Amino acid sequence: MAAEIGLGLQSDKPAGTYARLARTAEAAGFDVLTVFGDLMYQPPLFPLLEMAAATSRVRLGPACLNPYSLAPYEIAGQTAALDLASHGRAYLGLARGTWLGAVGIPQPRPLTTLAEAAVVVERLLGKDTSGYDGQVFHLGAGTALRYEPHRPRVPLLIGAWGPRGAALAGRIADEIKVGGSANPAMVPVIRDRVAVGATAAGRDPDEIGIVLGAVTVVDTDGEAARAKARTEVAMYLAVVADLDPTVTLPDGLVARVGELVDAGEHEAAGRLIPGEVLDRFAFSGTPEQVAAQAQALIDAGVRRVEFGTPHGLTDDGGIELLGSAVLPLLKR
Repeated sequence: MAAEIGLGLQSDKPAGTYARLARTAEAAGFDVLTVFGDLMYQPPLFPLLEMAAATSRVRLGPACLNPYSLAPYEIAGQTAALDLASHGRAYLGLARGTWLGAVGIPQPRPLTTLAEAAVVVERLLGKDTSGYDGQVFHLGAGTALRYEPHRPRVPLLIGAWGPRGAALAGRIADEIKVGGSANPAMVPVIRDRVAVGATAAGRDPDEIGIVLGAVTVVDTDGEAARAKARTEVAMYLAVVADLDPTVTLPDGLVARVGELVDAGEHEAAGRLIPGEVLDRFAFSGTPEQVAAQAQALIDAGVRRVEFGTPHGLTDDGGIELLGSAVLPLLKR
């Protein structure tokens, strides 16, 4: 199966912007358009529906929704709506969610919660009215969606880095997304972790696609692109650095970067990040540099590379350059 190339978009743009970007991306040859489900941004469904109306080929989905702030029956309804609007091009991304403490939402039993949410969504879309009694979620017998879904099942993506989350993806998902990584060395790590769950469930581990996505900044001015990427990565380095067992960071780097970020000095924080560290957690530089990073992931065996926001020094410029100058360099 040829590797897919996707774009990951933040849900912070005004109406109309997503349709324009989606048309540009589909015409350029991108395969998948993802909208992030980050806390306090617009719900992903709004931009996804706009992009569905503006496209005819690309797959579309949120990465990711979480079953703590959005009940599984609501997730099923939003998924059904996107699948209907896109004529069967939707996928569903689920993850435990991040920063929910800021809105007072606890996240107990994350693996059980994710697994049971996936079951509830699958039963509702599949019109299974037999009922479900889980440890976290419940469906009474006879409970059903009161409209006809476009498909009885949509592809499921689980967002995870760790061994247990990856094993869960191996058991129940079509894809696993490792968000915030551009590191080819993580691919065999994730594959081994996925295989644990897939084997236990009697599935072929190779059936579960591995998706790596990260901040992307591409420009003909490679140094300017990498400087902007450093600033972006500084804001989440502390979150992802400890998740990657293949990376050894200079002593004190994460603490110092975190101090500067907390003080609002993001550019100064970014300047501390060495180039080899930047390349593990972002795609950045000239089109040739970004293409080489993406090709390394494809060669390592990912099913999809996802170029995340901000894409370039401007969003439109970055997406145009990714389509016109990066995609043609990739061998999939």
